[in-house]
Amino acid sequence: MIFGATGDLANRKLFPSLYRLFEKGNLSERFAVVGVARRPLSNEEFQENVKNSVQSAIKDSTRLDEFASHFYYHSHDVTDSSSYLALKSMAEDLDNTYGLEGNRIFYLAMAPEFFGTIAVHLKQDGLTETNGFKRLVIEKPFGHDLESAKELNSQIRHAFSEDEIYRIDHYLGKQMVQNIEVIRFANALFEPLWNNRHISNIQVTSSEVLGVEERGRYYEKSGALRDMVQNHMLQMVALLAMEPPIRLTTDEIRSEKVKVLRAMRPLEGDMVHEHFVRGQYGKGMLDGEQVPGYREEPMVDSESNTETFVAGRLTIDNFRWAGVPIYIRTGKRMAVKSTKIVIQFKDIPMNLYYETGQTVNPNLLIIHIQPDEGITLHLNAKKSGNQLEANQVKLNFSNKSGSGINTPEAYEKLLYDCMRGDATNFTHWDEVALSWSFVDKISEVWENHKAKNFPNYEAGTMGPEEADQLLAKEGFSWWPVADLDVDNC
Repeated sequence: MIFGATGDLANRKLFPSLYRLFEKGNLSERFAVVGVARRPLSNEEFQENVKNSVQSAIKDSTRLDEFASHFYYHSHDVTDSSSYLALKSMAEDLDNTYGLEGNRIFYLAMAPEFFGTIAVHLKQDGLTETNGFKRLVIEKPFGHDLESAKELNSQIRHAFSEDEIYRIDHYLGKQMVQNIEVIRFANALFEPLWNNRHISNIQVTSSEVLGVEERGRYYEKSGALRDMVQNHMLQMVALLAMEPPIRLTTDEIRSEKVKVLRAMRPLEGDMVHEHFVRGQYGKGMLDGEQVPGYREEPMVDSESNTETFVAGRLTIDNFRWAGVPIYIRTGKRMAVKSTKIVIQFKDIPMNLYYETGQTVNPNLLIIHIQPDEGITLHLNAKKSGNQLEANQVKLNFSNKSGSGINTPEAYEKLLYDCMRGDATNFTHWDEVALSWSFVDKISEVWENHKAKNFPNYEAGTMGPEEADQLLAKEGFSWWPVADLDVDNC
């Protein structure tokens, strides 16, 4: 059951992802989808909407009529028990029609303020009373801060146990994010070097070229810190920094990620200004076109204090990572759309090529997450010719070729995991709570100190100068993500 079935997420992501699963045979013919939304629609109108959604994303959709015939529609009021009772009756009929054995997934693809209300009604009005499994899938944001997250969790836990709750972070469905574990734990080359004796710093960048567009009302309450850092960025850091789990099971992997979040040094007061930088984009040029500044976007305060860019230095106080800065940055209206992780290894103790005037480049491991997917390893090798000169070489693996041609989209992977009951790539409550407790201290400082220089970076650039200074203090600089693209490597 998809609550919010006429919304943007359902149309752009969920319906095409379900179709791909159906076409590949990962979704048997014993399934039914109930679209739940407020507007009145017939089953036929809803099925036509589903077909249009799939065709816009997948041109070669040959089994579309067969797929759409499994979709049904229920016009719904999320606060009205009689509406849930009608939905329950429909679900029971579909159980019998398709032989579903009472297995139910409730996907809340709508505004988060309704999550708790829906969960309580699902329990209260009997939809969770079933002989099969019941699972609740919810989108971010999970709360606005730690207190609201606790309140929401309490409501949801009234109806579902923790192992029945699937909190989606779509970054965890991306192939190369999941590949972090394989790169680390399946290669004798890397795991012995994955520590403070061999790594000088780690940089995680997630940049967007888009502005806030029509999301101004939401973004004014959120900002980049809550929208990106609290979930996506900290999840990637946890995967990079976790200890090898005893086994590759959901509980063991989550346990190691939680240890990383617990080991992150909290920032309070002046430490926030020292370790974190915020920015807000002004007007500028992108692809030869003038674009407006954040304060000129629809539904945005003309004196807004909301950050559209965040850069920070994270410190993990444990034996493996003590002394290794982990830098994160994310922002809107930046020069390129890119999500990349750069692991910079320490320099060799002595540059034997100093007398020739050469600078030996550091070894880098780059994990390309989007829009390209792949891995690049930067090494030094002899330059062609008679002179003994070191030259940088780059070894690439790109998911554009070979087995990567049919790389599943993130939502396809996560929906499939949920159907199979695999919660490894979903966020546990402990991770949510620890992330909020870290981010809330930064939010509090920023909300109590109005930024004096907003806007402080032009649209089409890579953020404010203060973000560069954050690394320069320790003798580092951001690696330019455009130069690190798989194609350029």
